Amino acid sequence: MSHALDASGAGSDTPNLDFAGTTPYEDYVQADVLTHLQHLRSDDPGEMVFLVTTQVMELWFTVIVHEWETAAKALREDRVPVAMDALKRSLRELEALNASWRPLAQLTPAQFNSYRSALGEGSGFQSAMYRRMEFMLGDKSASMLVPHRGAPRVHAELEKALHEPSLYDEVLRLLARRGLPVPASVLDRDLSQRYEPSPQVEAVWTELYADPDGQPDLHRLGEVLTDVAELVWRWRNDHLVATRRAMGAKTGTGGSAGVTWLEKRAQKNVFPELWTARSHV
Repeated sequence: MSHALDASGAGSDTPNLDFAGTTPYEDYVQADVLTHLQHLRSDDPGEMVFLVTTQVMELWFTVIVHEWETAAKALREDRVPVAMDALKRSLRELEALNASWRPLAQLTPAQFNSYRSALGEGSGFQSAMYRRMEFMLGDKSASMLVPHRGAPRVHAELEKALHEPSLYDEVLRLLARRGLPVPASVLDRDLSQRYEPSPQVEAVWTELYADPDGQPDLHRLGEVLTDVAELVWRWRNDHLVATRRAMGAKTGTGGSAGVTWLEKRAQKNVFPELWTARSHV
């Protein structure tokens, strides 16, 4: 535990409480801003935890996107250890993100209905930062930019992410530079399109996993990517369960298909060949 210093530089058990303006903590964290962003739209006391939990999720999305962008840049520069560090940090962040469902997981239909109307047309699939996460995972769709046309900065950031290599694209380009036979059709694909599984890429991962000592850093990279994929799958399933519990099979907010749409999302694997290759090792 750190202690304040008195004027002479000696240790003091009394912290400095006198600041000319706001505290250094406030200047750094902006806590006053964060704790006054909750503008409730109903009288239901349960709305606060729903709103704050959703805001916390947005912050975790932001951190995770930062980590994956750091990892993608490092992979592009052949700095695998730097990429691994960022990906490992994102695992802990994904775990924290997934834990965000816990305050909402016990919502009954009556509790959710008490403030659901306050959401209006709002829905989680409209989250721009979550969309950037999905784009980083290779799940791209130009149509998902449409909801953000009224926010030029957000729209521009999403459009940029749509046309940039995903995290997985950078991984596959690294494998190709290491001499592995990633096909040109994958390396030169239209990056604005959703990544589709490739038998040739599956064969590349099968080769790497069959001989883990051949290129051990790439084998370790495959494993941390699998950890990422598993946590993303758990996030989608936890979302599905929480939604099913709170509203059953009703149409979702914002006109989405609700549980039906979430079920389709939960069935999709991230980094698909890392999963299918295991059947051939």
